Amino acid sequence: MIPWHIVAGLYAFVAQIAAFFAWFAIIFTGRYPEGLYNFNAGFLRMQGRVNGFYYLLTDAYPPFNGQDDPAYPIRIGVSPLLDIYSRAKTFFRLIIGIPVMLLALVQALIIAVCALIAWFAILFTGRLPQGLYEPIRSAGAYLTRAGAYFLLLTEDYPPFSLESGGGAPAGAIERESARQ
Repeated sequence: MIPWHIVAGLYAFVAQIAAFFAWFAIIFTGRYPEGLYNFNAGFLRMQGRVNGFYYLLTDAYPPFNGQDDPAYPIRIGVSPLLDIYSRAKTFFRLIIGIPVMLLALVQALIIAVCALIAWFAILFTGRLPQGLYEPIRSAGAYLTRAGAYFLLLTEDYPPFSLESGGGAPAGAIERESARQ
């Protein structure tokens, strides 16, 4: 995991800078610059894949890039760039996002505890029990959605339910193919 964490950490640093510049662009123009949007969407994809691998949702090594990779078992769907963004929602993002931050902290705790227990379960049984897979997947999905919210990729609060998402949940493809 060390190489992926180094690359993801550097990518995260630059993505935060890109989001900072995007914040100003949206405040003044109402538009998210396409290059910054694509960069941050790529970061979100890479982070989701790295976290899925780190938290034991898949054994497949994640690619080092942020491109959409339909062959990888964890896919992160990113909505297309909007024509116009709300300047008010963007301006007050950190204030109105406090509940999202608090829930993200709770989800981070859930994913850490479940992944630790899952590691021992995999160590002794050789498989990840469904009862641990689901909370890890759900918490990971919420954390990815919260990341998209704070990178300004979406204006909507992150939904808590997995069913609200537009694609297959993280790890679902691998799970379904393992059952067949």
